[in-house]
Amino acid sequence: MAQKIQIFDTTLRDGEQVPGCQLKTEEKIIIAKELELIGVDVIEAGFPISSPGDFLSVVEISKAVKEPVVCGLTRSKKDDIDVAAEALHHAKRGRIHTGIGSSDVHIKHKFKSSREQVLEQGVWAVKYAKSKGYEVEFFAEDAGRADLVFLAQLIEAVIAAGADVVNIPDTTGYCLPHLYGKRIQYLVENVKNIEKAVISVHCHNDLGLATANTLAGLTNGARQAEVTINGIGERAGNTSLEEVAMILQTHKDLGLYTDIKADRIYKLSNLVSGMMRMPVQANKAIVGKNAFAHSSGIHQDGFLKHAENYEIINPADVGVPSSSIVLTARSGRAALKHRAELLGYSYEGDDLNTLYENFLLVADEKKEVNDADLIMLATNLPILAK
Repeated sequence: MAQKIQIFDTTLRDGEQVPGCQLKTEEKIIIAKELELIGVDVIEAGFPISSPGDFLSVVEISKAVKEPVVCGLTRSKKDDIDVAAEALHHAKRGRIHTGIGSSDVHIKHKFKSSREQVLEQGVWAVKYAKSKGYEVEFFAEDAGRADLVFLAQLIEAVIAAGADVVNIPDTTGYCLPHLYGKRIQYLVENVKNIEKAVISVHCHNDLGLATANTLAGLTNGARQAEVTINGIGERAGNTSLEEVAMILQTHKDLGLYTDIKADRIYKLSNLVSGMMRMPVQANKAIVGKNAFAHSSGIHQDGFLKHAENYEIINPADVGVPSSSIVLTARSGRAALKHRAELLGYSYEGDDLNTLYENFLLVADEKKEVNDADLIMLATNLPILAK
């Protein structure tokens, strides 16, 4: 039987940490409501103690959505947890996301502490957060570089203290997929009480491996994926919601699924991009403007004969209106004939050859031949052919 993957969206927390992409509370509420409609399970609404604005956003999002769990981030400090608990007061289901660094790099150079002290602080934070009456998720920051034996000890201890979810972040995007997968597998096999908590994966994209690492974690036992719309986030970004959702939908043989309503993906991608003033790169998987665009003549011919020759996803499935045939100097006669017919012109044989020869002259001068150019060529074909 297929197993559900919980989608934990942190667009409004980790995603909003991108310089220049800060949102007003009203904007966050609009996005949160769309996240609810698309079917995410958890919305990380902010870091309440970080600013009055973040506190207000968590409060208002808690009021605005009903189905998803609303989550507030904290450090393993009393004041952080107190403020987060207050901010989540109106949430139908609230979650405090607390934690501490788990790698020796963080323990030594960030906290100037020891493994023993970090373990003690983590256990205390989980117990204190649990006393507030909310779900508790524990993050072991920089788990991707942590000593595995110590990481297992830490995770076992916080689960015993009451953690409902344990987050194993690849905070710096350091891990390779097969090694990150083995980390999750090690925890599944060596943490005695692991069945009492959900394992979550939170991967960064510093080496371009965030989605691959997330998938490796999920196929080795994690059941929650922490993601953002368009993969936005600190530095090179986070795992992309749309990529995880469509990988699992495309590869049903993995036996994993989400509740994401894929046909809302493109609309939400554009909403987040517009509000955060963060353009989506053209070649971004699923939502980039070139994701369903074809410009090579060989590809265009194959696509026009049968779309599945070059598309593994129907664009309509993710809310993209249609695929596009882009006319360039690399395009062939099949694509030119197709685009001309869409504009009301029909050419065959020698006429098509003549149109194509003149098209190439224009295409060599321009990066892309648009409809106006094509109409000009079609209208003047008899003259050009002489």
